[in-house]
Amino acid sequence: MRDDALKETFLSSEDIYQGAIIKVEKWQVSLPNGKTAPREIVRHNGAAAIVPVDDRGYVTLVRQHRIAVNKFTWEIPAGKLDSPTEDPFHAARRELEEETGLQAEHWQLLNRIDTTPGFCNERIAIYLATGLSQHPSHPDADEFLQLTRIPLDDAVAQCMNGSINDSKTLVGLLMAQRVLQEQAGSRLASTASIQRINGAASSLCGQK
Repeated sequence: MRDDALKETFLSSEDIYQGAIIKVEKWQVSLPNGKTAPREIVRHNGAAAIVPVDDRGYVTLVRQHRIAVNKFTWEIPAGKLDSPTEDPFHAARRELEEETGLQAEHWQLLNRIDTTPGFCNERIAIYLATGLSQHPSHPDADEFLQLTRIPLDDAVAQCMNGSINDSKTLVGLLMAQRVLQEQAGSRLASTASIQRINGAASSLCGQK
């Protein structure tokens, strides 16, 4: 089946609510069968999130109370973009330092996730940050946070047993573990190759 047979087409919108973080609109769309239907859409600037992993393999997580779900959550550091056009990388660096006091030498984009595409256009860019150095943190006045540093593998285990269920944190931790394992494997393979070359060179030198 071609995508054209699934595509909804925007027809019109009506503003319902304008808040500090979100905007709610009611859309009318044309369905693939020619009929029309309403859609309630939440518009959001987007956000950036960071998986900061230090040289020991420990990740820094943030604990806070999320009143919308009435839960205390462990999450990777994150924050919303100041505007829809802000570079998520700039926001990631800002949010990491504000919430944790950490700065990173190395950054790698892991993914850009659509958090709830059924009704919201929020997109979160998730980065792996390494080469960390500690500086003073300065969270926003309305942010009350607790920080912890635990082995990345332990954090992933908490994802798998359901102790961590924040979506961006699940994606970020699982992807970071995979990427770092692959990088470590590549380094080991490279080291083994160098050792084989050096060993062969030594053997040749010994035959002279």
